[in-house]
Amino acid sequence: MRAAWYEKFGAAREVLIIGDTDTPSVGPGEVLVRLHTSGVNPSDTKKRAGSFPNLLDDGLVIPNSDGAGVIEAVGDGVNAQRGGERVWVYQAQFARRFGTAAEYVALDAARAIRLPDDTSFEIGACLGIPAMTAHRCVFADGDVAGQTVVITGAAGRVGYYAVQWASQAGARVIATASNDADATACKQAGATHVVNHRGATFAADILAANNGARVDRAIDLEFGANLPTWIATLKTSGSIATYGSTAMPKPTLPFSQLMYMDLTIRFVIVYAMPETAKRQAIDDISTALSAGRLTHRIAARYPLAGIASANEAIEQGIMRGAVILTID
Repeated sequence: MRAAWYEKFGAAREVLIIGDTDTPSVGPGEVLVRLHTSGVNPSDTKKRAGSFPNLLDDGLVIPNSDGAGVIEAVGDGVNAQRGGERVWVYQAQFARRFGTAAEYVALDAARAIRLPDDTSFEIGACLGIPAMTAHRCVFADGDVAGQTVVITGAAGRVGYYAVQWASQAGARVIATASNDADATACKQAGATHVVNHRGATFAADILAANNGARVDRAIDLEFGANLPTWIATLKTSGSIATYGSTAMPKPTLPFSQLMYMDLTIRFVIVYAMPETAKRQAIDDISTALSAGRLTHRIAARYPLAGIASANEAIEQGIMRGAVILTID
């Protein structure tokens, strides 16, 4: 099969290889998926750059955890009727070497989720890390109905879904965006107000958007940089759900201030979510897709041979939405 892989860590253009490798065989409890698309996410580029030093100990790595395609074969213990099923997959390259940047992937059947017939394979490749991370951020600390939720990076791959999950669940959403096009996208997704996170009056603008009152929750892409803003704007017993802190990777926590506010800080990554939370996210995604309640932002599409360019686009931080590889 055609695939992309790396045998050493480094810059995308220096280490990513496109070529032919063995098609995987399907094992017990697994399905073999003929992939049509693969999603490229920041965690994939960080692994390639060396964030997990032991990743290559057992050999080459085919990157990317998300994707979509059709089940071509099933292993022992899997319902044979799943053959031919359109699916989206997640966690393909977590705690294992072989991901979705290939024509085929064999993985646990539980990680291959039925994709509605009217949902494209491109959308299917957006649902693992982006939509599931957003779901966890919104719902991990309980019902958001009637609450005010601030969502940073709201026009991005995770934030855009978070706006939809929160607003559709009855929250009042204050989104952040730095340009008119992103602000419009946030409002279309369900945000009540949009503020500019790059302005000097970021905290004051949040409070003004909430009629001067403190907010209930924050869902944050840049935890370290934005922590002073949350201290200034969150209610006592509020919560922060965060899935990134690139600008300040080792933030200092003002313990006493956080303690006296009784704040909850939740760090979110799909791989570490409890299985019950994954299942709830999958069920809600399936329901929303079938009802046509989710909209999607695909920022760029590349062929498999363009995987280095796709990685570079992610690393430059210029993409407002998902980055997809087309395999077929």
